[in-house]
Parts: sequence; C-alpha cells; structure tokens
Amino acid sequence: MKMMALKLNPPTAHAFSSKDDRKCSTVRNLCIRASVASSAPPQSLQVAENKAHNKSDKFRIGVLGASGYTGSEIVRLLANHPHFKITLMTADRKAGQPIGSVFPHLVTQDLPDMVAVKDADFSSVDAVFCCLPHGTTQEIIKGLPISLKVVDLSADFRLRDIGEYEEWYGQPHQAPELQKNAIYGLTEIARKEIQVARLVANPGCYPTSIQLPLIPLLKAGLIEVKNIIIDAKSGVSGAGRGAKEANLYTEVAEGVHSYGITRHRHVPEIEQGLSDASNSKVTVSFTPHLMPMSRGMQSTMYVEMAPGVSTMDLYQHLKSFYEDEEFVILLKKNEVPHTRHVRGSNYCLLNVFPDRIPGRAIIVSVIDNLVKGASGQALQNLNLMMGIPENTGLLYQPLFP
Repeated sequence: MKMMALKLNPPTAHAFSSKDDRKCSTVRNLCIRASVASSAPPQSLQVAENKAHNKSDKFRIGVLGASGYTGSEIVRLLANHPHFKITLMTADRKAGQPIGSVFPHLVTQDLPDMVAVKDADFSSVDAVFCCLPHGTTQEIIKGLPISLKVVDLSADFRLRDIGEYEEWYGQPHQAPELQKNAIYGLTEIARKEIQVARLVANPGCYPTSIQLPLIPLLKAGLIEVKNIIIDAKSGVSGAGRGAKEANLYTEVAEGVHSYGITRHRHVPEIEQGLSDASNSKVTVSFTPHLMPMSRGMQSTMYVEMAPGVSTMDLYQHLKSFYEDEEFVILLKKNEVPHTRHVRGSNYCLLNVFPDRIPGRAIIVSVIDNLVKGASGQALQNLNLMMGIPENTGLLYQPLFP
C-alpha cells in the first residue's frame, strides 16, 4: 500500500474513498493507519458534504449522562473534533450545573449547562451518545425522535436475545422492537453495518478487549471453540462513578479483587460474539479482576489451537487481519502489551505467545477501558454513522508516564 500524508480536512466526497491514508511515526517506527469510512450511505454522505460546504456548520451532539466517567470522556474527546459540537448535556442529579463544576479538568470547555433528561430539547441535536446506567436507557431511547442517530454505551441493546437480557440483567427488555434494529458496534468487525445504522449498541470494555483478538481466529478456524479461558483485569473506573463501598480507596488499594466469578454480565455478550464468529455455541471461562489503578484493561486469553496450527499461524493471521487498521496494533514478536502504553488513547495492543502446554497459545490484549473500551469506540462508531473519517477526534497518543 502506498504511503500518503494523513489529512483530516472537513469531509468531502474524496474523503470517503475506500483507501487508507497512512502516516509513519518516526518515534515508534509504526505506521499509524487512518481508516476512513467507505461505502457510506448516500444520505449520510449528502449530509456530510452539505456540512462541509459551510465549515462553521457542525453536527449537533447530545451527551446523555454527562456526569459519569464515559460521559466526561466523550466531552474530552470532542473538545477538538472538527465536525461535532456538543449542544446538549444531561445529568439528572447535576441538572443546572456547568460541566466544570462536576469535572474541573473540563472547566475550559464552553458548553451548555447540564439539564435533566425530562427537560432536554432533542430538536437541537443531530445525534446522541447515551451514557446512562444499564436498565434506564431503553425507555429513553425509545422516546427519542426517529431522526436521531444514537450510540448507546450501556448494555441495554447489546444482547440480541431479549430473554437472555432479562436473565442476566434482572428485568424485562423495555424496547424489544428497537432491539431488532440495533447494531452491535465492534467497529473493526461490523464497520459496514455501523455505517447504515440508526442505533448502535457500543460494546462493553471486557468484550472489546477479548473479541478483537479472538473473533478473527475463530472465523478462520485456527482455534478451538472449547476450553477458552479468559483472565481479565480492569481499572476501578470500569465500575462507574457511583459511590460504592467496594470501590473505596482502602477497599481496592494494594490488592487485587476478583468479582463476578461465573456470573459477570459481560459473559453473554462475549459468548454471543464468539459464537457468531465460529457458527457454533461457545462457552468461555471468564474471571474479571479489579486492579488498584484508575484506568486500563488487560485480558489474557488461553486458547487451544486447531490441529496442525501453530502460534506463528495465529500471529500471522492477526497481522494480516489488522494490517490496515488504525487502532488495533499487533506488536512485534515477543513484545508484551502493557496497559500504561494505551492510557488515554483509542488503541488496542495485542500479541500471541506459545503456552508451555503443547497445542495451546496465550493471547494478551490491552486497552484503555474508558476509551477503546467505551467512549473512544463510541466516537469511532458515530463518525462512521455520520459519514466522516472514523479516526476523527481520536488521534490522541497514549499518555505516558
């Protein structure tokens, strides 16, 4: 593929070609690949082109649940977005307050005060990020104007089987008709479906870090569907901003806390994606752990390779599958992914290692749970839905040290 300079100009018809722009990093000797939306729906293209003709005209964005961690990350990521402007923010318990009073690190942002959801004027927005708690989103999204594009960061539309949703989340699904049209938004896997979607269910953090490496391998038949063991670790921000005794400093500091053993709510989401990839029922052994750090996630996966397959085969397939992707990076052989190398960014770093047990391999994947595991992937998805390059507003490099 030819190397070209990376451009992030306002969207035009040329910006939506199927070619990938590339910009070489002299620091890391890596190619930063800027995947752009291809085959965008005509209506989205026309809207984007109309916006481009008037450079001061931006898509109007609503953030529902702006007082939570994922909501604040959306605000941070949109601060320098050339085509999105926040015109509505909701936070029932913080209604009437500016974002700077809730998140002082965002005090420089010129944004509208937060309002209660019931007082929100949705005629002032073109699309919304829904960052509300699980179980509250279905009714709200059901009541939104049909013209709005929606990316939902809760779990309310991730499971296609509404009976399974009720089993794992303890309440009946409140919008089964909407569920039929919701697209599961694992961007690198479902790009074409996301482009034409009205409602995208943004994946969970653990499922993102797990499915990105495993789905390509299962699709190719390189690993067995049985005996998949996943050991995953997350920063405390993954538990949300609500006051909980288990998340107090003295409860989580200087230790590792296993939780949700065999019953974590991300299990059916993970199994749904892996089962789709393999065209057979997949059951995984998944144990998450809370780590004494603010953000970051590592998933270590132990898999059984198909007969005759080697770890080099797994490595080469992942290399080929993600070769032209912007945000999924397969490291050089023997390099170990670390959470500190993705902090604050939308990148997923991964690698494959041979297990001491013959016929098995170890796969390590790291993401920032609040960015690629939540708000960053949500922005990646809305970029696609609105017909603009999907990396727009997401080229923040990891924060280190």
